[in-house]
Amino acid sequence: MKIEFYKHNLGKDEKNKVMECLDGIFLTTGSYVSEFENKLASYLNLQYAVGLTSCTAALHLSLLALGIGEGDEVITTPMTFIATATAIIHTGANPVFIDVERDTALMDPDKIESAITERTRAIIPVHLYGQMCDMKKIKKIAEKYNLKIIEDAAHCIEGEREGIKPGQLGDVACFSFYATKNITSGEGGAIATNNKEIADKVRMLRQHGMSKEAADRYSGIYKHWDMIECGWKYNMDNIQAAMLLPQLKKIDISWRKRKKLYNEYVKRIKTISGIEYPKIVSKSKSAYHLFTIWVDKDRRDYILHKLGKSGIGSAVNYRAIHLLTYFKNHFGFKRGDFPIAEKIGDMTISLPFWIGLKNDEIKNITETIKTYL
Repeated sequence: MKIEFYKHNLGKDEKNKVMECLDGIFLTTGSYVSEFENKLASYLNLQYAVGLTSCTAALHLSLLALGIGEGDEVITTPMTFIATATAIIHTGANPVFIDVERDTALMDPDKIESAITERTRAIIPVHLYGQMCDMKKIKKIAEKYNLKIIEDAAHCIEGEREGIKPGQLGDVACFSFYATKNITSGEGGAIATNNKEIADKVRMLRQHGMSKEAADRYSGIYKHWDMIECGWKYNMDNIQAAMLLPQLKKIDISWRKRKKLYNEYVKRIKTISGIEYPKIVSKSKSAYHLFTIWVDKDRRDYILHKLGKSGIGSAVNYRAIHLLTYFKNHFGFKRGDFPIAEKIGDMTISLPFWIGLKNDEIKNITETIKTYL
C-alpha cells in the first residue's frame, strides 16, 4: 500500500471557479483577489486582508510596513520553517531565537524578556502545526516594551486560543496557501490585520511600490500611476484567488474531517510505546495542519527510512533551523544554544495527513512504525 505524504483536495468547485476566471479578461490582481481578501478578513474577524504570492512575502512586507530594518532585532523561534527567519534577514534586521515549550514546540513566552535588547523591535510567534502560541502573554510583553507582533500563521488559518484568532492581538498575521496547506493555490499567501495603514502599505509594496495596481490602471479610462516606494512583485493573481474561494467557503467542513483523522491517529499512537506527540493546550482550537510524532533521536532516521521503504511518505517539520549551515556561519549559532528545539528537531517525524486519508491507511502507517520501533 503506497501512502503519499500529502494529496490536495481540489475538485470540481475549484476547477469551475478557475475556468470562470480563465474565461474572463483579467488574470492578474483583480476582482477575484478582492473578493478573496474580503472573505478572508471576514472569516478571521479582521478588517483587512491582502493577497500575496507566499507567506514569506507576507512576513517580509509586514516587517517593512512596520518599519523594521537595518540593525533591528526580531525575536522568533528556531522551531519553524526557514522563511520565518529569512524574511527578517531580507529587511536587514537580525533574527534572535528563543527556545520552545517541551510539550507543544511553540515559542516559550517566558523566555522572551531575557532576549530583549535596545535593538529589539518586534516578535514573530509561530503558530506551529496548527496551534496558536500564548498570544495573551506575548501581547502583554509586547506592550510593556513597545514591540510589534507579526504572527506567522502559515499553519493556523482555522486556529483559535482562548477565543482569539490569528491577527486579533498581533499587529498583523501572515498566512500560507502553499501546496500542502489547509487551503491552497499551489503557491500563495496573505496578511490580515485591523490596521488600515499596514494593509495599505503592504498593498502598495506588493506591486513594485506603485500607486495603482493593474486593475486600477486598465479598467475603464487609462489612469497615470506613480512609484511611491521601491517595492516587490508579490501580488496574488486572480487565478490563485479563484482556486482559493471555494476552499474558503468549505473551510470548516474540511477542518472537521482533519480533526477526525487527527483523533484516529492519536487513538492508535497512544498504544505504541516510545512515541510522543505535541500536546494541544486547553481552551485551544487547532487547525490540525500536520500530524507530527516524536521518537528517540537515535531511531528517528531509521524510522524515516523504513517508512519510505514501505511506500509511506513522511517529512520532518522541522529541524531546529539555527543548526542549518547558513545560520551557523552567519550568526555563530551552535548546538546547545536552544536545547529543547534541538531535541524536538532530532526526534520529529511528520506523518501523512490529508483529507482523503482513510482509517485503514492510518492503521497501516502506525502498525509499520510499531513494527520498526
